[in-house]
Amino acid sequence: MKKFIITLLLVFSAITTQAQDELTWHADLNKAIDIANKEDKPLFLFFTGSDWCGWCIRLQKEVFKTPEFVKWAKEKVVLVELDYPRKSNQTDAVKTQNAQLQQFFKVQGYPTVWFAKATKANGKINFEQLGSTGYVAGGPSVWISGADKIIANYVATPKPVVVPKKSKSAKAKKK
Repeated sequence: MKKFIITLLLVFSAITTQAQDELTWHADLNKAIDIANKEDKPLFLFFTGSDWCGWCIRLQKEVFKTPEFVKWAKEKVVLVELDYPRKSNQTDAVKTQNAQLQQFFKVQGYPTVWFAKATKANGKINFEQLGSTGYVAGGPSVWISGADKIIANYVATPKPVVVPKKSKSAKAKKK
């Protein structure tokens, strides 16, 4: 029985690790915005203290590292991790970016997830805030259900309409 439980734990941890490895979390906001605009998806801004925040670690374990979340995230959002670690080092550029975003979105506690649509104009980034959430008990289904309600506010960027030019032969037929 003991071997069975150990085997079961190993299999489960392998599945969880595999699920997390399939996701791309961006640290560079500009790159994430370019991808989000290209794919016409909202940004998923995860404000976390990855190495000290118990609720952040719990949200990662219970939701973000599940196959259900991985499938949802790949289809619906572009993931951005905005980390405020106490033990890990970050570049000054990442620290500055994260501090500015924390101030802009008025994040006061962790974990916080903001959903936003971002556009760039004249060298500036403009955000349309769709809504925010944090840790929600109940696992991935409950968390994703709440997130879906928030991203329902996302309005896709209209694609330019290309009007075909009339050919000379079509003009000649009218005469």
